[in-house]
Amino acid sequence: MTIETLSVTKTFGGQQGVYKHTSALLGCDMTFSVYLPPAAEQGPVPVLWWLSGLTCTQENFTTKAGAQRYAAEAGIAIICPDTSPRDSDHPGEHDAYDFGSGAGFYLDATAAPWSQNYLMYSYITNELPDCVFGAFRLDPNRQSISGHSMGGHGALTIGIKNRDGYRSVSAFSPIVAPMQVPWGRKALAGYLGDNPDAWHAYDACALVSDRGYDRPLLIEQGLADNFLAEQLRPELFEAACAGANVPLTVNRREGYDHSYYFIASFIGDHIRWHAERLQS
Repeated sequence: MTIETLSVTKTFGGQQGVYKHTSALLGCDMTFSVYLPPAAEQGPVPVLWWLSGLTCTQENFTTKAGAQRYAAEAGIAIICPDTSPRDSDHPGEHDAYDFGSGAGFYLDATAAPWSQNYLMYSYITNELPDCVFGAFRLDPNRQSISGHSMGGHGALTIGIKNRDGYRSVSAFSPIVAPMQVPWGRKALAGYLGDNPDAWHAYDACALVSDRGYDRPLLIEQGLADNFLAEQLRPELFEAACAGANVPLTVNRREGYDHSYYFIASFIGDHIRWHAERLQS
């Protein structure tokens, strides 16, 4: 698979790169970023996947989170994919911020026309890993995953369903119960059709209740988040994890909102938390 280099910049002794490849699965060119810490010069390094939220691309986290300093210290690579296929031009694809372009919800769509190429779950778990692990000094046996908002939903659902693939899972301000909130219901109905049974596979609360999970989970949540009460509802995930005996820590941060200022304030804590699990 051919990867085109769009830019490479040295930072904190490592390299922040932005790349493009043609995705056969999604039927379009996809852009992603990779931060390689200085330790990658000596050999393969562990990987933290970061999944971004609604309206975002790979650029938001790469340029706003300030994660490179902590990744360099921990010797961890960070991979940031895009959030949806691009330029498909399905009817209505660009009409709303919370569905279609920039809002792939990290699932494999089954409803037309989205089933043609809105296959972000398979892209994140299969196609993009096959691409990057063949091109960069990365250790496929040491992977973790995190994300924000819609990306937090993606990190939780992907991590829970692929326990052997990711050593640790964390999230910032995640959509934990998409079947019970407006953002989630709109996305699940649009991409999967009116089939609540299919929705369960992409709902973190349902997944931990049905499957359990035997590793610690970490969530960061700002209490000044405008979406907290209507769209995020971390208390539902706490209840589901308690019922399934899943170890969960939710750090509620007074005064912090949904923005990248919040992520930048605590991303170092999350990287260090993942590093403990990736280096063992």
